[in-house]
Amino acid sequence: MDRISATILTGFLGSGKTTLLNTLLEASPGERIFVIVNEYGEVGIDGKLIVETQDDVVELNNGCICCTVRGDLIAAMQGLLASGRAVDRIIIETSGLADPAPVIQSFMLDEVLRQRIQLDAIVTVVDARHVADQLALDEAREQICFADVLLLNKIDLADEASLAATQDMLHRLNPLARIIRTHTCDVPRAAVLDLRAFDLRNVLAIDPDILADHAHEHDESIGCVALRERVPLDPAAFNIWLNRLVQAAGKDLFRIKGVLNFADEPRRYVFHGVHMTLEGRPGRVWRAGETRLSEIVFIGRNLDAEMLRHGLDACRQEPAVERAARAALAG
Repeated sequence: MDRISATILTGFLGSGKTTLLNTLLEASPGERIFVIVNEYGEVGIDGKLIVETQDDVVELNNGCICCTVRGDLIAAMQGLLASGRAVDRIIIETSGLADPAPVIQSFMLDEVLRQRIQLDAIVTVVDARHVADQLALDEAREQICFADVLLLNKIDLADEASLAATQDMLHRLNPLARIIRTHTCDVPRAAVLDLRAFDLRNVLAIDPDILADHAHEHDESIGCVALRERVPLDPAAFNIWLNRLVQAAGKDLFRIKGVLNFADEPRRYVFHGVHMTLEGRPGRVWRAGETRLSEIVFIGRNLDAEMLRHGLDACRQEPAVERAARAALAG
């Protein structure tokens, strides 16, 4: 029986993994792809941003697949194999805080997965602008060290001298990986799929104990705050609040992302940020009968959940009657 090819997409928070996943899905029409998306927080944003696809998409939220929801990862793949569904490949997008070692371990130690799934490659997306600061965290370094392919992404945000220095640093950390420079993860499908690049011998050279079952723990100062709001938001108030927030606390905000319900706007608004860099755009139109809901996830160090909740509350759109009364008083 032919084994199913599996690719792991990893990379630190905000590097561009979901963009890469969408690029691969759009470049693979007709393929039956089983997608697993893992997010650190309890609110899943990335699953809402995956391109419209007929493929199976499983979301594993509220923990990393390297630790708290690792059993869910194994169960999802075992369930796929037991179902008898025809699948051409598996793509796993890890959370930005995931250590690749326990994920690799899952394929090696579980007998069913080892016999039925072939780990093809570990592809790590690297944020060219922020990677130097991110390397202070073990997870970012491990994601680079275990990679078979390194995508040096967001090259438009760095000059040539900085890119050359970053590429040299990546080569020192992982001399075996192929390094590809990218803008918005725009790479040919063949550059990251069907590579047969994963070699357990290389992994054992990095971590000789990888086949020993051990738990992974995250830095306790790093946490996640997830907010939901059903009342439509005032776009002007929201933009002012968010920009003030990143100016004040951007160094400790590793990742911000959300899907927003702006008042009097027929489309969802999608935004994301890394530290002090923010980017947003209108998304698809809200569907008939769809619950219009703003969902935002903050991942960072020493987050103040109450402060963030109060800040979002202040961005709610006033009811029309109250707006009219206030305008009349002002007039």
